[in-house]
Amino acid sequence: MSSAPHDLSSTTRQAVVDPRRPGRLSGTLLVGTFITIAIAAALSFVGLPYVVLLPGPATNILGEADGTAVLTVEGAPTYPTTGNLDFTTVLVEGGPGRRKITVFDVARAGLRDSEEVVPVEQVYPPDASEEQVQEEGAAEMAASQTVATATALRALGEDIDQVVTIAAVPDASPSAGVIEPGDVLVSVDGDPATDPDAVRAAVQRHDPGDTIPVVVDRSGDTTSLEVTTGAASDGSTIIGVSLRVDYDLPVEVTVNTGNVGGPSAGLMFSLAIYDVLTPGELTGGEKIAGTGEMYDDGTVGPIGGIRQKLVGARDAGATVFLAPSANCSEVVGHVPDGLQVVRVETFDDGLAAVEKVAEGEPASLPVCG
Repeated sequence: MSSAPHDLSSTTRQAVVDPRRPGRLSGTLLVGTFITIAIAAALSFVGLPYVVLLPGPATNILGEADGTAVLTVEGAPTYPTTGNLDFTTVLVEGGPGRRKITVFDVARAGLRDSEEVVPVEQVYPPDASEEQVQEEGAAEMAASQTVATATALRALGEDIDQVVTIAAVPDASPSAGVIEPGDVLVSVDGDPATDPDAVRAAVQRHDPGDTIPVVVDRSGDTTSLEVTTGAASDGSTIIGVSLRVDYDLPVEVTVNTGNVGGPSAGLMFSLAIYDVLTPGELTGGEKIAGTGEMYDDGTVGPIGGIRQKLVGARDAGATVFLAPSANCSEVVGHVPDGLQVVRVETFDDGLAAVEKVAEGEPASLPVCG
């Protein structure tokens, strides 16, 4: 077969000169072409354990979507503002409930800097269904909005306390039939349930099998319970519940994000909420985009798909992009022309960066790279 290119060339010339003498390789050529087509067709149906990340749309939290305000705040005075504080997204090809990624998708992505191929388990939990993925994404999005609201209010001097809520009680849990999902923990073993760490510390003072007092707020009524502890796989003491952190918020914030899920818009949500709760225009009318998960302590956590979000921000007209410092190593060499990527570690960093951009001094900001 190593001589095929030469034979193919000479046979083709022979056929042109004398069509009555078709070369013996014509059949071989047809068979080879058929086999190639068959293999290509087969590969187009072979699913690979990957997903492809592509740039998604950017949404201005200070603007409107389909004629409706993206951000609304009730329970406190709000102020008009302009400019853009865009949260950015990633489109994912493949995954639970979607068509499988093929070798052709991988090849296409390899030719485009804006696309990236990653193992499916890097994006989705193992064996998760499409419905589970959507539910988890929606829950993460709702939680990110709550943390963002608390962060913005704290920056305005409000004292915002955490509320520890029971997210789930498995059937085999020692608390099953005693503690219920939705219960708000008031105290555990006499200690105020100020945060999940305080709850765990109170439980860990006991041995598995001990009974401890737990006080909950159940639908507005204070209820005292007795819970028998159990043992985790590592032998530690547990009460067998999943915890969720909520907040006692004086305002009601709604962010219309459509079907976008996940926690990575927290930083931009917090900045937008801060903006509408303060007089003046935080952005100075500039177009600023960004990403980053907002943590309760005010720090900004890393996210996935940073390269795709940079492209989406640039395509939406942003000139400055706020990126978590932990993602900076992924940014180097992939910054679209005309976009400045600013490194942030906390909400205060993000706020200071937006204020500098509004003042016309973006060049003074720390950048990735």
